[in-house]
Order: sequence, then C-alpha cells, then structure tokens
Amino acid sequence: MNRQAPPVALQPAPRCTLVIFGATGDMTGRLLMPALYNLARFNSLHADFRVVGVGHRKLDDDEFRRGLKASMDQVVAGRGGAAASFDVRAWDWLMGRTSFLMGDFEGEQTYAQLASLLAPEPGGVIFYFATAPAFFQSIARHLHDAGLLKQSHGRWRRVVIEKPFGRDLPSARELNKQLTRVVHENQIFRIDHFLGKETVQNILVSRFANSVLESNWNRLYIDHVQITAAEAIGVERRSQFYEQTGALRDMVPNHLFQLLAMVAMEPPNSFDADAVRTEKEKLLDAIRIQTPAEALQNSVRGQYRAGLVGGHPMRGYREEEGVAPDSRTETYVALKLGIDNWRWGGVPFYLRTGKALARRQTQIVIAFKDAGHALFRQGAQEKPPANSLVLQIQPDEGLFFHMKAKVPGSKIRIAPVSMDFRYADHFMTGHSSGYETLIYDCMVGDATLFQRAADIELGWEAVMPFLDAWEEGGEIHSYRAGTQGPAQADVLLARDGRQWLSLE
Repeated sequence: MNRQAPPVALQPAPRCTLVIFGATGDMTGRLLMPALYNLARFNSLHADFRVVGVGHRKLDDDEFRRGLKASMDQVVAGRGGAAASFDVRAWDWLMGRTSFLMGDFEGEQTYAQLASLLAPEPGGVIFYFATAPAFFQSIARHLHDAGLLKQSHGRWRRVVIEKPFGRDLPSARELNKQLTRVVHENQIFRIDHFLGKETVQNILVSRFANSVLESNWNRLYIDHVQITAAEAIGVERRSQFYEQTGALRDMVPNHLFQLLAMVAMEPPNSFDADAVRTEKEKLLDAIRIQTPAEALQNSVRGQYRAGLVGGHPMRGYREEEGVAPDSRTETYVALKLGIDNWRWGGVPFYLRTGKALARRQTQIVIAFKDAGHALFRQGAQEKPPANSLVLQIQPDEGLFFHMKAKVPGSKIRIAPVSMDFRYADHFMTGHSSGYETLIYDCMVGDATLFQRAADIELGWEAVMPFLDAWEEGGEIHSYRAGTQGPAQADVLLARDGRQWLSLE
C-alpha cells in the first residue's frame, strides 16, 4: 500500500479511463482535475490514461477544456500560486487525453455512446459519480444495463460515489441495496476526501509505530478527544442543497466518523484493506446508541447570522437565496459521544462542525489526563493545561504536542509549551486536496481508505437518535458569522469541566 503523496512520485497507475458524470460541475473543476494534474506532474498516470467528462451542457471538447483551464487558474490563484509555477506541459498532456460527452444521465443513448467510446479500451474504467445523489442509483442501473460494468481479465470496472450517501439510515440501506443489485461490492469505492489527507493517514503510523503513544492511547491516560471540522465559508452556492441537508447529515456520519474511526480503532493485523476496514467497522459499531432524551442533552445545533469572517462581511444563513426565512436547518452541530469498548469506556468524544466560523480548521485533539500538581502548588498562579496532542488535518498539516516546562528564573514556575511538526517544513510537500491519493488508490485497486456498506449504515445508525430527537423539538441557537459558534457548544464541555481548543 503506497501512502506517499506528491511531490514524492508514485509508480504509474495501470492503464485506465476515468469517466466523470457531472463533469461540468464545481467538483470536477475545483477538485478532481487539479488532483489529476498533480498526478500527471509526477508521472503517476499511465501513458494511455484518458478522461471522459459526461454532462448535460452542450459543449465540444475544446469548450470543455477551456472551462477546466479557467477553473484551474482560479485554483492556482486561490492557493497563492504564480503563473510561473504552473506546469503547462503536465496540463497540456492531461488535456490532450480529455474529451467531453454531452448526454442525459437518464437517457439510454448516453450510455450507448459511452459504450462506443470505451469499446476499444483494453484497460480498466473508473466511473466517478460527481453528481447530485438523486442520480446515483439511475446511473449505476444504466451502466449495468449497457453492459459497462462487466469485468474480464485485465478489464476491470469500478464505481466511485461521493457523499452524501443517503440522508438517513433507511435511505442509506436502500441505496446500498439498489447499488449492489447491479454492482459488486468490491467494485464500489465510497469516497471521503478527508481520508486522503496525509495527517489522517499518518494517524495509523503515529499510533502504531510509536510505542510512547500506543501504550498511552486508552482510557487510562486519555481524558477526552475533540474532533473539529470548521469552515470559514458559508453555504455559498449550495444553499438549496444545504437547506435539505444540514451540518449533521453533511459532515458527521461520513467525514467526522471516519476521523473518529481512524483515531480510535484497534490495531489491525496488517495494513491490508480488509484488515483496516474491519477494525474501523468494529469501532463504529461500538459507538453508544443514545436515547432521544440523551441525544438532546448531548447535542447543540446552531445557525449563523450576519457577521464578519476574516474582516469581510457575510450575510446570515436565512438571508441566502433559497433558504426559508424561518429555516430550522443547522449550519453548526456539536455532539458528545461514547464508545462502549475496553479501550475507550468512560472517555467522551466531542465532535463539532460548522459553517461561517472564525477560521478553516480540521483537527483532532487528544487530551491526556493530568499528572497532578502537588509539587507545583506553591507559587502557581494558574493551573497549566494538561498535555494534549493535536493532529492538524487542514490547513498546515502536522502534529503539535502541548506539554509543560519550567519558566527560566530562580523559582519553580511552569508554563505550557509546544513541540511542532509540520509536513510542509519537513517533507517539502506541495499542496494536495487528498483526492490525489484516493484517485490513485482507486486506479490500483487499494480500497483501504474507502468505506464499506456497513461503515455507512453504522454511521447513520449512530446519528439517527439526534435526527429523531430534533424532529420532535430542540433549540437552534444563533451565532455570529466569524466566531467560535454558539455559546451553548461551550456549555456542552464546560459542564464536564472541559473546554474546546480555540479556533483562533
């Protein structure tokens, strides 16, 4: 299992064609094509690699490519890149292998044309569903009916499905049921781009390759765990989607639970895909299912109002186009969860995610139990915080250990200090969205970082008590855009004598 990401070159993937349904959408231009560009830069794609974009818009190949280049220019500018740093040769190589097929996702003619395009392809084909979830079942069924999912020696077929995978437990089960009627489970790659981040993958190495951590990675030494996925942006152009989804459905049963599983799972017997995914599944199955009353007590919902984010004004969620003026859709959620197994019994896990917060930040905080302060009572002005390990997922990927040290001087005074490790500083890594690793893994058939059907359903099972309880009532607390979120989220931890790590 190759886990290095650019700029360390990967071996070229096997010959394949990537078919992107929804190719004119934001995801393709902002995430998928930049990831393919990075793979092309480091010669990680086969010489005969191809991209076929499928979409509703009436475009020819050149118009499609120009649109992708415009999106790529925005991505480069947004990362603070200079035109000189853009690898024109790699981009031109990729565009020379990129074409467009206009078609209706529901129309049989689209799949007949696609079959004709793919007929001479001797290698594998990846069908990437970068569409609204409403099309997932239909596209899979049409691919099956057109014979496009049949595999033979050297001619493999795989399907990549984005989130959200269902909107609750019954719909997720039904989607899994319908998909596996036409696609084998081992052909389905349910993608979560968080798992492509270097720091997320490094959780396994940090835990299991360092005895100083693994020996203390349990309820005897860890006080609690915080998992945060904060965004500074609002809902932007996704307001209609978000109004039907909300923060919990959008982030918790997928992104946050995958981070939870990686940080809390038992050691697998190998790094084989099935071994890793089995341990993750066991962990998700051990999340305590709460009663509706417990769910209300252990959750906070919030919705942002107008404010300043990064010094720029942002209008409130209810002022966004397509949002009801009395909307009860949450743009922020904080949860307290428990895991019923030996390693984590009694250790609370606090999860939070939200839009329009003080800054973009995804991190996991491992808060260790205090060693006691009997030796330092005299002269201590304030009790220093306990040790903690921060796994920073984005931005500025790295690991940061907060400990205590003596303040220089004649008296014994202690203060918090930090030991920092940043990927960009140590390994000279370039910018990566995480999709590079996941697309490459799909090409080589490594399913380690992708979710099985059971993972999806167990995640929904754990959040259903919150969804059910909120249907019956519960408050939605407002918070000003550009802040830490609703004050009630602080109370969720404060009543346990704890506090969130600040987003500032």
